[in-house]
Amino acid sequence: MDFTNLREHYHELLTYLEMEEYAAKTIQLVQNNIDWILRNEKHKTWQSYLDIYNDRVQKSGSELYKKNQRTLLRVIRQFDLHVEYPTRGVKNPLIERGAYHRLIPEFKSIIDYFKASGNARDLKESSIKAYTNLTAAFLFKMQKKGLDNLGSINEEDVLSFFLNDEGDLSKCSAYKKSIAAVFNIAADWREYECHRLLAYLPQIRPRRKNIQYLTQEEVISIRSVIDDKNSGLSLRNRAIGNLLFFTGIRACDIAEMKLSSIDWETDEICIPQQKKSSQPLVLPLTAIIGNSILDYLSNERPKSANNHLFLSEVYPHRPFGGGTVWKQAENIYKAASIRQKKGDRRGTHLFRHNVATSLLNNGVPRPIISQTLGQSDPTSLNPYLHTAFVHLKKCALSIDAFSFREGVFCP
Repeated sequence: MDFTNLREHYHELLTYLEMEEYAAKTIQLVQNNIDWILRNEKHKTWQSYLDIYNDRVQKSGSELYKKNQRTLLRVIRQFDLHVEYPTRGVKNPLIERGAYHRLIPEFKSIIDYFKASGNARDLKESSIKAYTNLTAAFLFKMQKKGLDNLGSINEEDVLSFFLNDEGDLSKCSAYKKSIAAVFNIAADWREYECHRLLAYLPQIRPRRKNIQYLTQEEVISIRSVIDDKNSGLSLRNRAIGNLLFFTGIRACDIAEMKLSSIDWETDEICIPQQKKSSQPLVLPLTAIIGNSILDYLSNERPKSANNHLFLSEVYPHRPFGGGTVWKQAENIYKAASIRQKKGDRRGTHLFRHNVATSLLNNGVPRPIISQTLGQSDPTSLNPYLHTAFVHLKKCALSIDAFSFREGVFCP
């Protein structure tokens, strides 16, 4: 490896870390690693930074030390090889994780073909990622059995992936569906082998999970804490809460909202949705939402050149991701003293679900609801029908013709 760039410019990396107010200990550890690399480069036969990492940690049994070394060497690698400075929240892993990176070329080619075809067929990025990860795990299991091509995989091998040692199913229908999706597309390229494997996949009955939803009491509690200026919620949390409660906007879309997303002249919210194939979403800017956003902008938002609407509270005040919006929703649940038991769902999707079912229960046509939620696929609304109790009660059948002993339906 050639460390000329690192040797001549590493001081620029250290200066950047100081300017970005990284901890002095972190900066010192980065420098120690750089000094170690430059001191040993002539005596080592490193081919990559992964080799450097393995050499650095070979005598240590501490997982914390190994984790820290991965972080430090990742920073140095990105600067040395790509002249990239570290960015908080953005990671370039030193060690690629997941089964895909351990697959032999024969099996990798199947995944690669699906990825390329999936993008061409306009599948959602999240779906492509889920399907490839699960199929890679399946193929890696076959690889560990000593199989090195699709033709060598038989029905017993396939079933061994889906069954436990007792012969019972250990994988759900969604797992099988994901693997089938990959091989169905790859069949355009490797027709015989893929169709043969598809025939070996077991029949797995889908299981419908209980759908959690916001009760009327929970809705009242949430509204109360968002409206209450003394609830302990920040102005940012209250603005995000109003967006979630009244619009059902996805967490990823809230995180990506810009200052320009709010059109104060036309009283509209205009956002390009993050999900692939989704159309730009335009929603009315109601007084409640607009006032809470204006309150945040005027009294709490940090002064920053960044044009994202919502920024972190700590320096350097970067925009946050959908996961951080989920955390703000959790703060709202906590302030409202609801959904604090283990297993209670506390994500942002509950707000989206509540908007959909509220509109359904009030007789709003389904196309309008889909448009409001920014859904391009009409069938995406189907799960919300499971808790549209106003309409479900209309489908109930009378049991007057049946006799039950007294007390059966009493609490």
